[in-house]
Amino acid sequence: MLSTGMALPDLHTAADPDPLIVARAALAEVFGFHDFRPGQEEVITSLLAGRDTLAVMPTGAGKSLCFQLPAVIDGGLTVVVSPLIALMDDQVRALRLQGVAAGALHSGRSREDNSDTWREAMAGRLRLLYAAPERLMLDGVMEGLSRIRLSRLVVDEAHCISRWGHAFRPEYLALPRLRARFPGVPVAAFTATADAPTRRDIIENLCSGDAEEFVFGFDRPNLTIRIAEKRDPQRQIIAILDDNPARSGIVYRLSRRSVEETAADLVRRGYNALPYHAGMPAEQRAENQDRFVSEDGVVMVATIAFGMGIDKPDVRFVVHADLPSSIEAYYQEIGRAGRDGAPSTVTMLYGLADIRQRRRFIDDSDAPDEQRRVEHQRLNALLGLCETTECRRKALLRAFGEELEERCGNCDVCLDPPDVIDGTVPAQKVLSAILRTGSRYGAAHVVDVLTGHVNDAVTQYGHDALPTFGIGTEFDKNGWRSVIRQLVATGVVDIDTTGYGALMLGPRGRAVLKGEDPIGLRRPVKEDKAKPRRGKSSPAVTASPQNAPLLTALKALRRDIARELGIPAYTVFHDRSLTEMAERRPGSLDALSGIHGVGAAKLDKFGARFLAEIEASVGSV
Repeated sequence: MLSTGMALPDLHTAADPDPLIVARAALAEVFGFHDFRPGQEEVITSLLAGRDTLAVMPTGAGKSLCFQLPAVIDGGLTVVVSPLIALMDDQVRALRLQGVAAGALHSGRSREDNSDTWREAMAGRLRLLYAAPERLMLDGVMEGLSRIRLSRLVVDEAHCISRWGHAFRPEYLALPRLRARFPGVPVAAFTATADAPTRRDIIENLCSGDAEEFVFGFDRPNLTIRIAEKRDPQRQIIAILDDNPARSGIVYRLSRRSVEETAADLVRRGYNALPYHAGMPAEQRAENQDRFVSEDGVVMVATIAFGMGIDKPDVRFVVHADLPSSIEAYYQEIGRAGRDGAPSTVTMLYGLADIRQRRRFIDDSDAPDEQRRVEHQRLNALLGLCETTECRRKALLRAFGEELEERCGNCDVCLDPPDVIDGTVPAQKVLSAILRTGSRYGAAHVVDVLTGHVNDAVTQYGHDALPTFGIGTEFDKNGWRSVIRQLVATGVVDIDTTGYGALMLGPRGRAVLKGEDPIGLRRPVKEDKAKPRRGKSSPAVTASPQNAPLLTALKALRRDIARELGIPAYTVFHDRSLTEMAERRPGSLDALSGIHGVGAAKLDKFGARFLAEIEASVGSV
């Protein structure tokens, strides 16, 4: 049976009618927080007023609290639609620890567990019910919900309803029936990633075209953004792991095979790495995911099948060892780093082969022409980010319609500004070589022609007699590959995705060749100077040196409690809470209740054990 939780305030019976006063009281009492994060108060106010609401909030901004807190204080049942089993289970576990009656319905739970949850919901003993969309839309579930008091319907990851979104889910298409079935129940939609067309789709489909819309920006200033040419991805991955010793991180690879090979190589080298992809047995995937969220210092090597909805706050780095599918997908995936607000690093490696592969994926899909056109535009936006010579964060935010006034100072372009050259003449040399060889050859052959490299293919086709043979004396082969990659990213050169990757003139090619469209390029660097800049590793959330031993002891206690309960360690207390305990050393339950994240239920469950650990540490000094 599910715990019904502790006695919680009800907005409809509260002595003070001001909903925000009641909300603030519950914020401290239940969740242990003493103030709202930016944007939360506005969204919560809209929800408590019963308005349909769309909230676009960056990852780590606390969007889940925006619907969990109203559910705690206004009675009735809040139904939360989510496509993510892992996220549902994590949030239910965390809510129960905080004394909130919550449950989940999805295919990952046993029939008996789902039946128990359903009975609790129908009896009015739950405040939040999480459900996968396909289960929620079953006729029996819809009929049952029509017989109880629903406070609101929440659709999480709402961008999944839009065919223009980067993560469209067909099962979300049935959700507009919720409006017809429950016309008087407010609908709230939440997402971290939605451009203007996607937001219009969400409001039209879920909110009948009318909703309070909140877009709180997309900036994640705690993330250091780095993008580098892919030269030796395994070596580059290892350099990043060495900069983040014993820290949790995610390495994304495009294929299942590359996931397996990368993870196996890292394990051989002594790293605590695990694979994750959709081709693995479900039990192994679940076991690896549980280890990642429960243990410190695990590196997950995964396809994009992993990560969406993983609420692990202390992921210190994310590596894209292959090019993501779009700028929206990239933003979503780097959002898994630094959810606790502490400094974290996100690194992308890419090359010409990545661009060709991504173009081919789009061209070979069975999507309508218009959708493929949009997907190419989204990929182009990502390539523009890769090759920009301005602040990366400015370019990333501009793709979402947000302008950053000043350089961020926390990306590779700001930290190590590139040498920008007039690239018109080098570009014209590349374009001339492409045309004179018949637009039939890939980058390697074009580079051989430019650098005057004699081989069988060059001599067989007489390309050593071309005027362009050997004219590229200003760069070595790696340099010309860099130039070509930049020209592809900026639309000067195109890649034939239907054949063997032949280079062709792109949309800007003729104008650049005629000198009508000057182009700037990053000056290519020689290979021995192209190693990833190590820089400063991201500091973990930690206590002062004199209190570090106590913080270590508190983390060990948290780990033991998590193992006893079979839950991720961060659902007991986040690192910030433990750091405050180590620094402030509370000596009573009342003092402990003033620590960030220590609500009444957790104080009751764990307070005495953490106080005992603090007292033992103080006594041993």
